[in-house]
Amino acid sequence: MGGLDLNTMNYSLIGLELMVALLGLLVLLVDLWTPGLQAKRNLGYFAAAGLGLVLLASFRYGSADPQFAFNHMYVMDDMALFFKRFFLIATILVLLLAVEFSDVIVTGISEYYAIILFALTGMMFSASANDLSLMFVSVELITVSFYVLTSFQRNKVVSLEAGVKYLIQGGVSSALMVYGIALVYGMSTKLNFADISAAAPGLIGNKLFLLGILLILMGLSFKIASFPIQMWAPDVYQGSPTPSTALLAVGSKAAGFALMLRFLFTAVPAVTQLWVKPFIVISALTILYGNLCAIPQRNLKRLLGYSSISNAGYLMIGIAAMSNSGISAILYYLGGYLFAVLAAFTVICVVMRHLDTADFSGLNGLHHRSPLLATTLTMAMVSLAGIPPLAGFFGKFLLLKSIIEEGPLHRSCYWLTAIALFGVVVSIYYYFGVIKAIYWSKDAPDMSPIPVSLPMRLAVTVCIVGMLVLGLYPDAIQGLADNAAQLVAFAK
Repeated sequence: MGGLDLNTMNYSLIGLELMVALLGLLVLLVDLWTPGLQAKRNLGYFAAAGLGLVLLASFRYGSADPQFAFNHMYVMDDMALFFKRFFLIATILVLLLAVEFSDVIVTGISEYYAIILFALTGMMFSASANDLSLMFVSVELITVSFYVLTSFQRNKVVSLEAGVKYLIQGGVSSALMVYGIALVYGMSTKLNFADISAAAPGLIGNKLFLLGILLILMGLSFKIASFPIQMWAPDVYQGSPTPSTALLAVGSKAAGFALMLRFLFTAVPAVTQLWVKPFIVISALTILYGNLCAIPQRNLKRLLGYSSISNAGYLMIGIAAMSNSGISAILYYLGGYLFAVLAAFTVICVVMRHLDTADFSGLNGLHHRSPLLATTLTMAMVSLAGIPPLAGFFGKFLLLKSIIEEGPLHRSCYWLTAIALFGVVVSIYYYFGVIKAIYWSKDAPDMSPIPVSLPMRLAVTVCIVGMLVLGLYPDAIQGLADNAAQLVAFAK
């Protein structure tokens, strides 16, 4: 390698990503020799089991000093491990969901599983991105995979429409990001986050450098569905296949925050500290837009799209706090958000996958038809609303605590706290509209029991336990979040 230090080419650090990518290729190969449609559908269980082994393999990377590979483009540290395990758990549950949903997908179910795994590969690379080039490549791997996943039901116009909308707005966001990267590189002549951090203090007055940072953040705003590029979420959530929507709501959003944390607090901390008020404004507008627009919604997937926007706003509170505690709160909140959202989409998949719409009317009488699914969806709505004792309450509490602590330095933090609390009150109204449909709506056209397969029972049980454990015993994951935050946040 022409004298290149072998430590810079440490392939062992990307072992998890390689295993996931190879698993995706293996699913495609096994499909060639798998006879029968049902056997092909069951390949999702094979993929989920393979990811379970990858998750176990992740624990061989213990907590230690950060390790770098490929000329410091790639970093393995506690934050990277936190997000990689997050993505693996989320994708295992989504694959179980995809198998349940597979009878709705006409053709190409093995390809569907493989593309989910390739999207996961991009997410795992995003957790370790320490360079603008790797950041862009990981974002594009995720985004291109979702171009296909969102429009995979080619026999349904709404799915194709969702894919086209995601494609157009995703292309715009990618263009903004790559132009921003070009400006940052042009002004600093650096791509590595540590090198940019060293050059940034001398470029704070450079308008092109600042414009580049702003464009990169706009590109990442698309991934997390926050202001000003958030309007795609409800349409895409509503039209996409349910497993695609679930992975988009959890995995893509978390990948966006992983990249945003890395970029803001390791690449340009000198600039980030000066942008407290813009982040407060973005957080407030995102919370208000998501919550207020969710009020009239009667389609559950569309409501969860607006909920996703509002939750991006709550997560932005942790960034506006500009502190280790704020970043730790983001990581904790994402953990609770994972189980609540996947619980909701699991119920949607089981109950509504053969319906033309995910309207609330499909939930009427659910507590009679399946008490397990009714309980699961109720707990998901309660957790998303931020009501104790579930994980969502403690996550919102940590975020609000982190911003209130910064109130003496920035009085606008108190205004953001007030807006966030207003958003919580509004969200209780529309989340409890779902619960009302489950327990108090009597005009259900079909009151027959809903069969719940063993894998779906396992998935909802994992989600219920996750929401309860994170809410009642938050110390364990909060410790992991604190360790990860220490490696990202700048010293104040």
